[in-house]
Amino acid sequence: MGKLVVSLDGVVIKEVQITKDKTTLGRRPYNDMVIDNLAVSGEHAVLQMVGNDVFIEDLNSTNGTYINGKAIKKQLLTHNDTVEIGKYKIKYLVDESGEYEKTMIMRPGGSAPPPLGSTSPLSSAHPALSTGANSAFGGLGAGQAASIKVLNGAAAGREVTLTKVVTTVGKPGVQVASITKRPNGYAFAHVEGANRPSINGVPMTGDSVPLRNGDVIELAGTQMQFIYR
Repeated sequence: MGKLVVSLDGVVIKEVQITKDKTTLGRRPYNDMVIDNLAVSGEHAVLQMVGNDVFIEDLNSTNGTYINGKAIKKQLLTHNDTVEIGKYKIKYLVDESGEYEKTMIMRPGGSAPPPLGSTSPLSSAHPALSTGANSAFGGLGAGQAASIKVLNGAAAGREVTLTKVVTTVGKPGVQVASITKRPNGYAFAHVEGANRPSINGVPMTGDSVPLRNGDVIELAGTQMQFIYR
């Protein structure tokens, strides 16, 4: 099954699994994949899944749809194609590459929550982070440079190592953010939610910010400290 990895200025901000026969992209909130940018048309493009193949079609957008730098009207997507819509780049991946993690769900209690897509329900008490072997952060490993330490709630004191290039954290449908490993460090980006996360008590204003050792992130009611050794 294919998926789309959306990035802005080199920072991954969203991942979308292609599960429907038709997936719409655009600025309007009713699209399956909303890209809130003035360079993106209200109904910009559509992805159509035919068997195992995925086609993308430009819907007469103002600024066009590009694949690997070339303007297209309708084209079959292949593994690693890069779709460009406005300032956003969308990488099409056919299979699970292992470089990107599913969303780390925050949920009540001290038990390890499952990754996004599992059948366990979410509820509304104090959220916690998972440390399970199949958690979105992955298992603890030697030589890892960065981790997240939970500061409040039932999981306070728990530290989870960041093992992947991209880790998304939060409560889907409420507030989600991503932590991306870059050559010069780690970047934190707001992905989903009406309210932006806070860094050291200050709400984010830009699309992404660099993380420094000791930064305190507040997301979906949970405080986490970024540790970069």
